[in-house]
Amino acid sequence: RQSVSLQPAMALARRGGQLSTSRRKRANPHRPALHAAFRSSTLRETVFLVGLVVAIFFVAWTYHFIQLCLDLNTEGGEDHGDRKLPGLVSPERSKIESEARQLRGSASVDNERQSIKRSKATKGGFERFVGIALDLSGLEPNETLHRLDTEDPFGTRNFDKKLMEEETRLGRILTMEEIEKLFPCPQIEERITLPDFRIEAKAKAFRDGVKGTFLFFQHLRKAGGTNFCSLAEKNLPKRAQPRYYCMPDMAWSGNKNAGYLHSWSNEEITRRMKEHRIAGNEWENFDPTRHFDLPAVFATSFRHPLDRALSQFRFECVEDRGCHEKDIHRWWEKRSDLKNIYTKTFADPAVGAKRYFRGSENSQQRRMFMSTAIGTLSKFHIVLSMEWLAYAAPQVKGTLGFKDVSALTTRVRPHIGQAKREDGQDTNALGSASIKKASWVPEEYLDEKQYTKMSEDLALDEVLTDVARRMFLERLVCTDLGGGVPTG
Repeated sequence: RQSVSLQPAMALARRGGQLSTSRRKRANPHRPALHAAFRSSTLRETVFLVGLVVAIFFVAWTYHFIQLCLDLNTEGGEDHGDRKLPGLVSPERSKIESEARQLRGSASVDNERQSIKRSKATKGGFERFVGIALDLSGLEPNETLHRLDTEDPFGTRNFDKKLMEEETRLGRILTMEEIEKLFPCPQIEERITLPDFRIEAKAKAFRDGVKGTFLFFQHLRKAGGTNFCSLAEKNLPKRAQPRYYCMPDMAWSGNKNAGYLHSWSNEEITRRMKEHRIAGNEWENFDPTRHFDLPAVFATSFRHPLDRALSQFRFECVEDRGCHEKDIHRWWEKRSDLKNIYTKTFADPAVGAKRYFRGSENSQQRRMFMSTAIGTLSKFHIVLSMEWLAYAAPQVKGTLGFKDVSALTTRVRPHIGQAKREDGQDTNALGSASIKKASWVPEEYLDEKQYTKMSEDLALDEVLTDVARRMFLERLVCTDLGGGVPTG
């Protein structure tokens, strides 16, 4: 009975199963397409997720890379005096800082450490004066000259005028006390020489006679270089002096060239110096990216740019020393290499820099040239002014250790036998006034048009000369933190 009664139920179950199966079969015709769609969707999602992860990684890497670059540029903040100008508080100052840091040239590790140490001690006025110089350099030449004459932003022109008046009135060189009345030591924040970027260890090594150390003299032609060489000859042993005007590379080149140190590598210079203790670089630029790495103390001498140019024309052309052009108008047109020669010497720009000396579109380039030149000059242990050589003895004695400084008040003229001058100025008894008497006066020698042209062609050099003169004056009258002897 049970088997009979279960048969209808089993039959119904089989029928239900067959019905369910048939329904599933009827629902399955599109199943492969759904599977394909599902697989395609999964692939797209996978690709999207992988791409998203890669994008996130790239953004994070870029952020860290940018942050690293910013850290390298501002590392140490205001403590890195040689890499970042201190105390910037405005976007314009930030721009100035970037320019100054970019083109001041690379330095050795010792230079960097010493600069950090000095900038920790004080900020000083270097940044402010760099800003003034860059602003002046960015102007058109005629406006630059006008601002220098009317505003005297570096305080050197008014001093020079008063100095010559006092020297002429008294008939002698002034005492240090009298100099300080004309130019008192400025407050720390007003000193262009602070922070002090000079490396005292190198100056001390030279004074102590450490083997291999020497005096690197950047000789600006007709700006007191021969006087400086004579000064070195009076204080260095004979064997330490190159035979030809303090320029050892005359012998290195087989008597072909002298004063071309840019053409020699640091290794060659160091190896060839041997017992020589002075090397003059007269005809080539100073290379701020490597010359500061030499085991040397660095010195140079400036002169009023237009006076220097006129003196070179007189010396070479009028007095027949290798030049046969007697017309200064034609001579100046030919000597485009002399335009802003000081700035080019210390900035060491690429060939063709003269095309940037005029035009508002080249303002930024001129600012960069000046930034590099001032940065280079700030690391020179001695920066002299030919007109003020009579007052250079304290710095020469303190920094170089020289004892005989008589050459500073004696007119030394190279190749004087070729064209002897009878101007009564063989001995400098009046300081700046004596130099003035021995020089041709540009306003008198040049016609108005030529005077204006040559002055504007030397506008950047006018700025750099005022900077150099202020450095000299501060180190003369200030005995602390950047005085005559570099701070250690």
